[in-house]
Amino acid sequence: MKIALLGLPQSGKKTLFSLLTGRDVPEHGKEGESLEGVAPIRDPRVDVLSAMAQPEKTKYAENKVVLCPDMSEGTGKRDWLDAARRCDLLCLVVRDFASESVYHPCGSVDAARDRRSLATELLLADLELIEKRLERLAKEKKGGKTPAQAREEEVLLKCRDAVEHEQGVTTLGLNGEDLSAIWSLSLVTLMPVLWIYNVDEDRVAGSAGEGDDVFLISALIEKEIMGIEDPTERDEYLKALNLDTSGLDRLNAAAYDALGLMSFYTMGKDEVRAWTIRKGTPAPAAGGKIHSDIERGFIRVEVIKYDDLVAAGSEAAAKSQGKAHLKGKDYIMEDGDICHFRFNV
Repeated sequence: MKIALLGLPQSGKKTLFSLLTGRDVPEHGKEGESLEGVAPIRDPRVDVLSAMAQPEKTKYAENKVVLCPDMSEGTGKRDWLDAARRCDLLCLVVRDFASESVYHPCGSVDAARDRRSLATELLLADLELIEKRLERLAKEKKGGKTPAQAREEEVLLKCRDAVEHEQGVTTLGLNGEDLSAIWSLSLVTLMPVLWIYNVDEDRVAGSAGEGDDVFLISALIEKEIMGIEDPTERDEYLKALNLDTSGLDRLNAAAYDALGLMSFYTMGKDEVRAWTIRKGTPAPAAGGKIHSDIERGFIRVEVIKYDDLVAAGSEAAAKSQGKAHLKGKDYIMEDGDICHFRFNV
């Protein structure tokens, strides 16, 4: 799964990208260029399972993060669009911190204004794509319109009307057939969005007051947290800020959740690992994440719930207490399942 980091210049998205992925952003990169990196999701359950199994290797789930080119209001330039359309989630970074040393392209800090500007850019990008496709369909239908083209045109006209009234395409509640008709356009207002407010230190533990899709973080504070190597010292610093975990870890988890994802786990002496699946995934498809042979030759999956395993203290103890259950092909995976798959190819 890919996450697009978007925002106006000087919003802090480059700093967040570097902190999340460990990748440096070139000072003078190519204009219109995007960067990609991997952000491990620091899952405390993985740490507990790893301490229990003492494996040779521990592997967290990961988010792929794409740093898109700057968005800018009123210029008509949308270098960011191609990179964003290839992602699964839009994370829009809004500057909400004061700093005399960091200029703002609009001359002043106003988070509400910047959010409106970014939302407008998304709508305009979709409107442009819709208009171009409708023009092409008008040319194509001169030779006779197919049922598929007629359906696409009908849906696009609905989408254009919504966008022109400053509503994203998601507000239309399109059904599966409607979505299939326009899927090739990869409209950005069809994508899930997480608004990231880059705030001052004294607001980092507060509430955004803007809805469930808003996340508060301070890139400056996160940089300081990353610079503290001693775990005890880091925990004390977080406590002083009234935080349980770092903003980066919470942001990664929030993005994971916004995409409708969850984790199941495998554990053994060789490896403890978190695997990413969508909520509602059946057991064979989950096994396929590990290896296609498991899905193809799926027989059963042995499942221990995370809380049961922790309470028992070990896999052997959990099994002796009857906490390991065999599940078949119709089992829908649950977040936190610890699994051993049985298959035959």
